[in-house]
Amino acid sequence: MRVMVAIDGSDESLYALKWALDLLLVGPKDNADDVATSTGTATLEAPHAGSHENVSMVTLIHVMQPFQNYVLPAAGSAELRKEQEEKAAAILARALEICKDKMIKAETLILRGDPKDRICEATEQRHVDLLVVGSRGLGMVKR
Repeated sequence: MRVMVAIDGSDESLYALKWALDLLLVGPKDNADDVATSTGTATLEAPHAGSHENVSMVTLIHVMQPFQNYVLPAAGSAELRKEQEEKAAAILARALEICKDKMIKAETLILRGDPKDRICEATEQRHVDLLVVGSRGLGMVKR
């Protein structure tokens, strides 16, 4: 099973990563049997705790939104792009550390563009079985 987790550095995205690693890839710690959660006709099964035979890799994806030309002067845009790339690398390094702690093999992918479009494109191109994203972090009023 190929799993992709979208990471933006928020607590919600890191929670989604931990959820995916704990429940989908590692399996529940208190149950040695296969766990199946059924909704209608679709069934999602988690492998045995500690068994990674069904998981080939977790892909961590971060999408940097492009800068608008009318907002930035041309002279300062290179510095801001470099800073944005460093921030993206730091976000994914934090997510990789979580994967390393759970002993899950992971790869990272940094893209530029509209996050919703680029994440969907990457999911299709890489033939991902499951895409995991966190909530937007908005409260009831802002939602």
